[in-house]
Amino acid sequence: MSILEMLWSALRGITSNKLRSILTLLGVMIGVASVILLLAVGNGSSQEVRDAISNLGTNTLTVRASSGGGGGGQEAATSTSEKSITVDVATQLDAAELGHVDAVVPQVTTSLTVATTDASEDSVSIIGTTDGYFDAGTSSVASGEAFTAADVTTAAKVVVIGQTLATTLFPQSSALGETINVDGSPYTVVGILATQSSTGISDTNSVVIAPISRVQRSFTGFGAVSTLTVEATDSDSVDAASAEIEIMLNQLLGQTEDDESYTITNQSSLLETQQASADSFTVLLGAVAAISLLVGGIGVTNVMLVTVTERTREIGIRKALGATRGAILGQFLAEAATLTLLGGLLGVVAALIGSNFEINGTQPVVLDYSIPLALGVSVAIGVFFGVYPAGRAAAMRPIQALRAI
Repeated sequence: MSILEMLWSALRGITSNKLRSILTLLGVMIGVASVILLLAVGNGSSQEVRDAISNLGTNTLTVRASSGGGGGGQEAATSTSEKSITVDVATQLDAAELGHVDAVVPQVTTSLTVATTDASEDSVSIIGTTDGYFDAGTSSVASGEAFTAADVTTAAKVVVIGQTLATTLFPQSSALGETINVDGSPYTVVGILATQSSTGISDTNSVVIAPISRVQRSFTGFGAVSTLTVEATDSDSVDAASAEIEIMLNQLLGQTEDDESYTITNQSSLLETQQASADSFTVLLGAVAAISLLVGGIGVTNVMLVTVTERTREIGIRKALGATRGAILGQFLAEAATLTLLGGLLGVVAALIGSNFEINGTQPVVLDYSIPLALGVSVAIGVFFGVYPAGRAAAMRPIQALRAI
């Protein structure tokens, strides 16, 4: 029997019981679609986090104090440890003109209530920083302008706010030039940030950025800062900039490398950690989806066993007419492979359609290798689970097969 004859016989066998074949196709289709879609969800989630981390800047470092920083009121000025990172330390780092460092920007943070006469928002992130914040980071002003070095020197009551906060506080008009109350104190809005990707549970578009001198004077006290954002000369100089900052900080703080008063992180390390987590997550989703495909393969076995039983007489007649064991085996294996291939193709179509919609807030991104992988595995499963029924059919003796019915 030629290959074409074998395929034609397989198609006739499949269509002989349409309902049973359709149900088997559905099982395989769901399994294949699940594999492709769940891998796509894992990849989409990974890509979203990767983009969010990249948006933080590929040439920036973050120096974060291990303790203290950014709060404690006026008493913080007197209780600050000699090893604390302060605005003066940041200024000295910036003035040191390190070879791979372009800028050092200090930040203090707190959470306060921000309100207008018509609206109010609780627990808004208040960031006190310098004018260099808008150059060193990825936060850009979409409308209006950023505050200036003069505003920092004079501790001016001016702020730049995020898009979400601007819409919440001024739903009917522009926030530019308007006054907002931060913990009861009036501040003038001079700029509105461009929309940013959120990297965690907090909304990065609901934020107030003000001169660090004003935030320290009014809210946090003149103690240690929360973080330092360090801008390297380029993305290739991040490691060198980290080493320079560490050496200089140890000198300024009078400590050794064994002291742990601060940590330095960069986006590369975050990306590596995220990638490892994303890979594990994607593998887990793929394993869960593979179970669906396995169940579909078991369904193929069940259908093929029933088919062999129903066609026992046909098998006997064919063997009596000279059909070889290989021909019978090939016929039923072809039926199983065709079933799973058709189901796999339908699963690919369903997965591609489903990938156009968000799933639990994540836009799936189909992996290039997932389609041939899912198709190949589905056909392999069909052949694997079809071996036993096909072998059983091929092993029948003609006399026994003819007597069966």
